Amino acid sequence: MQKKTELITNRDGSIFHLKLLPGDISDKIIIVGDPGRVEMLSSLLHEIRVRKENREFRTVTGTYDSEEVTIISSGIGTDNIDILINELDALINIDLDTGVAKKDPVSLTLIRLGTSGGLRGDVPAGSFVLTETAVGFDGLLHFYEGYDWLLDTLLSDALVYYLEWPDTLAYPYAVNASKELVQLFGNENFIKGITISAPGFYAPQGRSLRLAAFDNEINKKLSEFSLKGRIICNYEMESSAIYGLSGLLGHKALTICAVIGNRVTGEFIHDYKPVINELALKILKVI
Repeated sequence: MQKKTELITNRDGSIFHLKLLPGDISDKIIIVGDPGRVEMLSSLLHEIRVRKENREFRTVTGTYDSEEVTIISSGIGTDNIDILINELDALINIDLDTGVAKKDPVSLTLIRLGTSGGLRGDVPAGSFVLTETAVGFDGLLHFYEGYDWLLDTLLSDALVYYLEWPDTLAYPYAVNASKELVQLFGNENFIKGITISAPGFYAPQGRSLRLAAFDNEINKKLSEFSLKGRIICNYEMESSAIYGLSGLLGHKALTICAVIGNRVTGEFIHDYKPVINELALKILKVI
């Protein structure tokens, strides 16, 4: 049995941060960042059986075309994803009373539906990007054992060399999406490529307000990077951790983001709810 401080539950038996019980989630889960987006997407479901929230984690489980799906918010950043993925996995693959892992683990299908910033002129605001590979500038996966087999080291090493990556920052790690899920959405008109998961919104994404970024040319460099035809399409803040932790735990993961701003052209969509709604319908129809 694990120490109570390792796997923490609430008085009602629910998992600590998500405040969910094992039966509250589907094996198909759509992850969004903004808790308000859960309410928006839940209006697309035909029947809802679970509606719970705690902190930034808001959860709705219901049906779409007779298929059950869970929509859950993560908040912003890979630190929140560390909580989310581990606790979702614990709900289905660990006995919460004893802390003992189950013998036959269940694999979840995890789809991140998010917003992002385009890094190329041909990734315009209003387009959708399917993340074939997520590159983490965040360093989270380095805290876990046994991840080397997951990594696309050719890509991460090439980026480190190309960007003259400083030793003071975490070494970037690259993780590929679930091939099965990439193929599942193969018929959709999505832009496909590499996504950078940044550990912040301002300097980590090349923005300078009163504080300068360490490299004021990083966005230009990223937009011009190419490795055997692979290009970097966009910035966001969660996918590297979703792909890395899902791969280690045996889950299938994919990110599809709406581009609401383009860092090259400066174009920005202020009212992007219709774009998110369109993407949500595409995802729900496929999964």
